[in-house]
Amino acid sequence: MCQVEEDYHDQLERADLPSVSKKCVKCKEAPAAVVIRAGDAYCRGCFKEYFIHKFRAMLGKNRIIFPGEKVLLAVSGGPSSCSMLSQVQEGLSQSAHKKLRFLPGIVYIDEGGAVGQSVEERRRTASELQALFKATGFPFHILPLEQVLDLPSSVVVTAPSVPEKPSTNYKSAVDHFILTNMSNSLPPAQQEEETPLPDVQEPKTRLLQQLIESAKTLTAKEDLLSTLRQHLLVHTARTQGYSKLMLGDSCTRLAVKLLSSISLGRGAQLAQDTGFSDSRYGDIVSVRPMRDYSAKEIAFYNRMFSVPCVVVPSLDTKTSDKASVQRLTESFVTKLQADFPSTVSTIYRTSEKLQSAGRSSSTADQMFDRCLLCMCTLDTAVGEASAFQSTLISEQLSQIKSGGSTSTETPGQNQSSVKSESTRQCCSSAGVEDCGSTARGGGCCNSAKAPETPDLKRLLCYSCQLTVRDLSSVDHLPQYILSEAQRRQRRSQMREEISEFLLDDGEV
Repeated sequence: MCQVEEDYHDQLERADLPSVSKKCVKCKEAPAAVVIRAGDAYCRGCFKEYFIHKFRAMLGKNRIIFPGEKVLLAVSGGPSSCSMLSQVQEGLSQSAHKKLRFLPGIVYIDEGGAVGQSVEERRRTASELQALFKATGFPFHILPLEQVLDLPSSVVVTAPSVPEKPSTNYKSAVDHFILTNMSNSLPPAQQEEETPLPDVQEPKTRLLQQLIESAKTLTAKEDLLSTLRQHLLVHTARTQGYSKLMLGDSCTRLAVKLLSSISLGRGAQLAQDTGFSDSRYGDIVSVRPMRDYSAKEIAFYNRMFSVPCVVVPSLDTKTSDKASVQRLTESFVTKLQADFPSTVSTIYRTSEKLQSAGRSSSTADQMFDRCLLCMCTLDTAVGEASAFQSTLISEQLSQIKSGGSTSTETPGQNQSSVKSESTRQCCSSAGVEDCGSTARGGGCCNSAKAPETPDLKRLLCYSCQLTVRDLSSVDHLPQYILSEAQRRQRRSQMREEISEFLLDDGEV
């Protein structure tokens, strides 16, 4: 116990802080050049070996990418994705100790139109990245984000997944790959002809800006932009014949994403959003091999070994800490990490233990159990005594109008309900026998009317509902999303009409 009148005459012991003047903790000979964590001081050579080993060990431990597979690297120009590109290039070199055996390609999504960059700035950034990609010798694709407006509806439909190969076959696959002498050949080099820069169309850019500006908050804008980017990446991988999509999310980025996703109501999707592999799209599996690296490790490696990066502004560039939920979470984690160095690793280790609870459903209904935007399993089909239903009841009570009616729809949903009500009145007033008289081809008179604005509420998870609710109008969404929403609604209505003739899974 410390006493009030106690004197402290003995000299206090001073903590031995890590210093770069120490010897390397691995080789015990060379002086330390970098201190990653307290007590982890590495020399230049050991740090490079440690960095490379961690990347290849992550891929080898999971055994998801088999030899000969085509893998699309999503490179944004930032430190983490450029470091990932450098590791893949190093692993495919002839001098590599444990060579990587897949066939890589590169894709870069130009988001300058959504951020507000001029055409000259976008072309300058694309030229820098084009020179960087050409130096690797890998095939690459530079795509403007405006192409997301022309995607087909199949992007938001889960494709049939490729049967997973047992992990026991991985060793035999490697042996077969080596015996066929494919391990000694480099991936196909980039074609000699000059790859033209993407042509940016001004009308498409205006439509994209209208879509982003329709979101009222920066939080919704960032979430919407992330969803559109993921859709374009998956579509590019499918059309170019890639089976894996490699993302450059670091440990620090995933820790921020985990906390911000919880704040945005994406707790049910955390295992897919932060895990090593993500198979929500079926045929395209996303992997995150950089998830064991902190932002500090990546910055040291890029600085010490001259890994080129290209600075690309984003939506939250030069914004305040409280501009969005994502920006506030990032500021909180980075400031806490400065005082408590184990903050990021603790959050990251928590995300490793998360698993998605699978729901039993028939094969025909799996596509309707997926969110229309993020393609995750819907988390809104819960019991009456759940927190989600309590939130809906509170929302209904808070929006009671003076006439006693309630309104819980967004502006776009209100228009949809008004149109459907007018349609029902039209059919009822003319009588059932006269239904379809206005449409010469027969059928209901709804077919002669203009297409309705779809009701997206039932097709979205809770977090995506919050994002769409912040939009001024759902009509600004890309056409492939609206078309798929209408198709799902028609299928749902048809299923309700013939529900009494269908058999349950237990009755088959």
